[in-house]
Amino acid sequence: MNNYIERISSRSFLHFIVGIFPRIVCWIRYAYFRRKASKKGAKIGENTIILRELAKKANCNLYIGHDSSIGSSKIDLRSKVYIGNHVIISNDSEIITTSHYINSSEWEHKYYGIEIEDYVWIASNVLILPSCRKIGYGAVIGAGAVVVKDVPPMSVMGGNPAICIKHRECVHDKLVISSLLSGDLKFYWRAWINRKK
Repeated sequence: MNNYIERISSRSFLHFIVGIFPRIVCWIRYAYFRRKASKKGAKIGENTIILRELAKKANCNLYIGHDSSIGSSKIDLRSKVYIGNHVIISNDSEIITTSHYINSSEWEHKYYGIEIEDYVWIASNVLILPSCRKIGYGAVIGAGAVVVKDVPPMSVMGGNPAICIKHRECVHDKLVISSLLSGDLKFYWRAWINRKK
């Protein structure tokens, strides 16, 4: 956060003005998507970014905390999906929460659901299968990984099937997550107004 504040507060007035217009457009768009998802029964936290496609299919099974960036709409909402605060889910990652009873002659659905705790980062093109019910605090899932079981906190996972490669030393608690997709209007404005004179 300190680097972000320094970067914004050191801008010239003209540079600040040039930066504010695209942020206003994005802020309006993301606020609309949050409102649209909420009207369909989803719970979406403050400053969280979701895509139009996810807002369209949102329902009461979706809960996302504050200051998260969800860059994929490939989230199966037939079962409960809980996504915490400060979570980053990158583009084209897929989360499947529902399967079928394989020993049933009628092949009924089997509902699992998933909980993704705070400060998790899921990189691009990750596939999370229904056998994974929980991704622990601060975990990182590497690009292209296939997750078939629960992920321990602070672990860095990769591969197919995903295994723990190492452990993370800290979480991204200084990052203004909404700035990743230009949805940081409030932070941008506050950093400029409170700059050191």
